[in-house]
Amino acid sequence: MATATLSILKPSVNNLTTRILVRAAGLEFEETDVWGKKSTPEFLAKDPADLTPLLEEEGLPKGSLWESCAIMQYLCNKHSLDRFYPTDPGERAMTDSAMFYLVGTVYPLLARATYPALGFGQYPGEVATADVSDDIKEHARQDAEDALAKPLEAFRGFFLDGRDFVGGSSPSIADMRWAATLEFLRAIDYDFPQWTEDYMERIEEALGDAYSEPVADVRGYIDYVKSQSG
Repeated sequence: MATATLSILKPSVNNLTTRILVRAAGLEFEETDVWGKKSTPEFLAKDPADLTPLLEEEGLPKGSLWESCAIMQYLCNKHSLDRFYPTDPGERAMTDSAMFYLVGTVYPLLARATYPALGFGQYPGEVATADVSDDIKEHARQDAEDALAKPLEAFRGFFLDGRDFVGGSSPSIADMRWAATLEFLRAIDYDFPQWTEDYMERIEEALGDAYSEPVADVRGYIDYVKSQSG
C-alpha cells in the first residue's frame, strides 16, 4: 500500500516533473488528479499556496510539501536516489543550479510565451493581465518567446558542455525538470534548436515509460488546445 500521495494536474509540466521521478525511481505512491478540485478549504488546509504538485507523506514537518524541485530533492534525499541527485558537492551544485536557473529565469519567459495559447491564467502584474490591447499583449508574448533563445543557449553551453545530460551520463532531476518544461513550447510550435530536440529525445529514451507515460497527458492537452484554435 502506498504511503505517499501525490496530488497533480495532468496537463502541467511542473507536475510532470515529479510524476517522472516517482516512476523512474520505482517509488510507491498514490497519484490523485485534482483538476477542478483545488482551492477548497480542505485542500488549502494542507496547501495554503494552492499549488501542485503536492506531496503528502508521514515524516514531513507539516505532512505535506509543494514545489516540484523541493519534492524531488526531498524524495532523492530520503530514498538515497544518488543516480538522480548526486551526493558529490560539485555535481549536486550543478544539478541545483540548473533547476534554479530554469525556475528563476527560463520558466517565467516560457510561461509568458505559452500560457496564452494553453489557456492558462497569467500572474497579476503581467502584461497579459493588464487593461491593454490584444496587440500589446501579443507583442509582449512574442518578446518573451524571442528572449528564450539566450538562456537556452546558456544552458547548452554550460550544463551540457561535454555531457549528454546535466547529470553526466544519465538524467538527473534537473534533466527531468528541463525536459518536462520544454514540452510546453510545443504549444506555440517553437523553433527548437536541433540540440534541444536531441537532448529531449535522449532523456525520453533513457527514462523510457517513466517519461513517456506521464508526458502523454501533457502532449494530449497541447494537441487538444491546438485543435480548438484551428
